[in-house]
Amino acid sequence: MRKLFLTSHFIFLTTLGCLAQTTTKPSASVRLVTLDPGHFHAALVQKSMYSSVDSRVHVYAPAGPDVQLHLDRITAYNTRTADPTRWQEQVYTGPDFFQKMLADKAGNVVVIAGNNQKKTEYIAGALNAGFNVLADKPMVINSKEFKTLETAFATAQQKNLLLYDIMTERFEITTVLQKALSQVPQVFGTLEKGTPDNPAVTKESVHYFYKYVSGSVLTRPPWFMDVRQEGEGIVDVTTHLVDLVQWECFPERVLDYKKDIQVLAAKRWTTDMSLGQFKAITKLNGFPDYLKKDLANDTLLKVYSNGSITYKLLGVHAKVAVTWAYKAPEGAGDTHYSILRGTKANLVIRQGAEQQYKPALYVEPAVNNLAYEKALQDELKRLQVKYPGVELKKSAKGWEVLIPDSYREGHEAHFARVTQQFLEYLQKRNMPKWEVPNMLAKYYTTTKALEVASQSPSE
Repeated sequence: MRKLFLTSHFIFLTTLGCLAQTTTKPSASVRLVTLDPGHFHAALVQKSMYSSVDSRVHVYAPAGPDVQLHLDRITAYNTRTADPTRWQEQVYTGPDFFQKMLADKAGNVVVIAGNNQKKTEYIAGALNAGFNVLADKPMVINSKEFKTLETAFATAQQKNLLLYDIMTERFEITTVLQKALSQVPQVFGTLEKGTPDNPAVTKESVHYFYKYVSGSVLTRPPWFMDVRQEGEGIVDVTTHLVDLVQWECFPERVLDYKKDIQVLAAKRWTTDMSLGQFKAITKLNGFPDYLKKDLANDTLLKVYSNGSITYKLLGVHAKVAVTWAYKAPEGAGDTHYSILRGTKANLVIRQGAEQQYKPALYVEPAVNNLAYEKALQDELKRLQVKYPGVELKKSAKGWEVLIPDSYREGHEAHFARVTQQFLEYLQKRNMPKWEVPNMLAKYYTTTKALEVASQSPSE
């Protein structure tokens, strides 16, 4: 049961029965502010508690369904049976919510996950006001705003503030092990250079508009289907894929987007959505006016949610692609495919029906002889020190890496991992030197690709 206390545009949200437990120790050094939480990722940051974070969170947002859905998710976390959270949300919903947040300075870390049309502006404004920023991807959705983001990083450096984006996929276990094995010359060899038609690195992901989050069907805001507000697929989900290419293939390497990256080709295409499908995920009875320009025959919404990028990074050819469909097959969800091609073996992640839609990692050697098997088994012993229970099983083309379910935390749990990493960087001031230039490299790649794709005929 929730109780709402309203004073002007302020709402104080608590959960009855939990209030007595919510007092945070005075030593909590991090005070969160949530700005315009239109995306469910904002709530996932608070799916867990953190010892250094005050349980009282100030929320600034326009009044409406977006902020209410956010508060409902926080309430669900506070009232769940297993390990309930203890957040106290203090909400301001006046039309001047952004200016009010900047003036109040009610915290020292702003979480931004919502409509991407103003996200870069929010980031820049928050940094100028002295806030640290934890931002959901993408932090920028076009080349024009990329320059604003570059200036924002300079501001963060000048003011000794932290600007960081939420890269959950770095904590996915098959990706972690793929990266680890790629760093072993006896197993992987060296990374191929590849060609535009046969890249050395390929990463593809498939996503669905209709999905479950925290056990319930996700209600999407209608603007999520407006690429002018959410961003096209080529600058949205591809952020994760480009990040992983950099993180896995050139770990801890400082990248210079002005000379290390060349976008060779990019394309974009639409996903079609009927009015009935739109109603099911937004709970609206019709298309808003701002989507009318994307309609065919007034009934079929065409969303530029799909894209692919072929590019060179430090001489290595890479390709990333994202595809959105409406609803997953029964038993399936978002899926990921990844291949790193090495001189001794390919490391492949597959997540199809054969894998029961769970990501599986394969080692597929060019020459699978006894000497290679010994090298792989020796490396397995080293991996088992850090990841007990990991094993190998022979597969059609080599070996499958068997991973205990205990390591498969799931996408939602990875938000706590990223937040903990952010908090460590904030408190210890130990963020690696490569993180900021590589965030810029990532967003240069995606926004430049949108430029290239927009100049070509779309599918």
